[in-house]
Amino acid sequence: MMHLFYIVIMVIITSFYFFPFEFTFLPGVNTKMAMAGIGLVLLSVDLAKSHKSVIGKDFFKLSLWALGVSLVCFLSVVYNETYDYTYASYIISMWVWASGAYVVVTLIRWIHKRASVVLVCNYLIAVCVMQCILAMMIDKIPAFENAVNSVVSGLGFVELDTLEEAKRLYGIGASLDVAGTRFASVLVMIAFLVVYLDNTRLRKYLWLYVLSVLIIGIIGNMMSRTTTVGLILFIAYLIYASKIYMLKVHYSTRHLFLWLGVGLLVLIPLVTFLYNTDMDIRSNIRFAFEGFFSLVEKGKWDVHSNEILKNMYVFPDNIKTWIIGDGYMENPYVSDPYYVGPRWHGYYMATDVGYLRFIFYFGLIGLSIFSYFMFLAGKINVNRFKEQKLLFWMLIAVHFIVWFKVATDIFLVFALFLMIDEGENEEYNNSILLNETNHIE
Repeated sequence: MMHLFYIVIMVIITSFYFFPFEFTFLPGVNTKMAMAGIGLVLLSVDLAKSHKSVIGKDFFKLSLWALGVSLVCFLSVVYNETYDYTYASYIISMWVWASGAYVVVTLIRWIHKRASVVLVCNYLIAVCVMQCILAMMIDKIPAFENAVNSVVSGLGFVELDTLEEAKRLYGIGASLDVAGTRFASVLVMIAFLVVYLDNTRLRKYLWLYVLSVLIIGIIGNMMSRTTTVGLILFIAYLIYASKIYMLKVHYSTRHLFLWLGVGLLVLIPLVTFLYNTDMDIRSNIRFAFEGFFSLVEKGKWDVHSNEILKNMYVFPDNIKTWIIGDGYMENPYVSDPYYVGPRWHGYYMATDVGYLRFIFYFGLIGLSIFSYFMFLAGKINVNRFKEQKLLFWMLIAVHFIVWFKVATDIFLVFALFLMIDEGENEEYNNSILLNETNHIE
């Protein structure tokens, strides 16, 4: 019983890391920053005790590239004489995420006697399911919404009032494209795990993974349609792993398709009933799957946000901007008190497209350095965890696909796996292949 209690607390702590927010009674300090401070203490204690550290030459190399992102930001800002230092402290941000990840993985190791890729994925899946459930509770239970809003003062990147005005679902720290990107990453994890674990004694939990996909895939899309990236990769990976494109189903995915079929048989009538009886849910479902409704009702795929996105594809008109950027990431009317140029809605040049925002900010030089940093963060994990390398290639794909839509990154995901020791991960992998009578903490 105590073990289950520890796991529940661990899910909450992981959520503090994965979806950070500020408490009303602790303004200016979000949960990520608090965990980073604890992480530095834990790391210092471990080093003092001469424990083996997972922060080695790979992490040092990664830090150098993060420093490169910060330096090219300074160069662009100084050259362009602007005041937008959004990514000037990226090296610090990287270490804050890494320090917070160290806390999460250390506690997982304490609870389960070891840390592993599978265990970290399981906690992230639980966190995203929890956030989806919380989002529905906040939306449907006014007393719960008031209780949450009285404790949560802000999400760091968007105000609660903005979310409520836009009538967008939100969890505790989870909203908009930031949540969508992380949901997409977790859907990719589920896609890998349902195939990878099917030949282990953990296959008995396959129905939980299928349930998680359905919850995150539907409610996650209500919160942010960026979640669709993960759904598409989930389906693509299942097609690849099941060999269904060869008109046969591989034995390792038969249980999965059985549970998916059962889940859809239960889910479709339930969603149909709620769609026809609850106007709020009807509106959220239509928002989440607007393209499909448009295809059925109008005969063509039409998503309002996609039309807006098309207008955001604007490109630099001079060589200087292409090379070193204009030094603006945010709207200059917010970041630069001396800016007197054209006004734009939203961000600089009225674009939210990740690749373009980085080009306008610090040019192709900065974009190239930042891109390699993110690729390296994933590639280090590919090299360290051979059995799960396909998972990390898919996570790398999530990151670079999302940049076609929005400027956010998933280093916080890679950071968690960077804190896992290769040996303990292999030990865990071997343990779940044992017979059903063996027990693992």
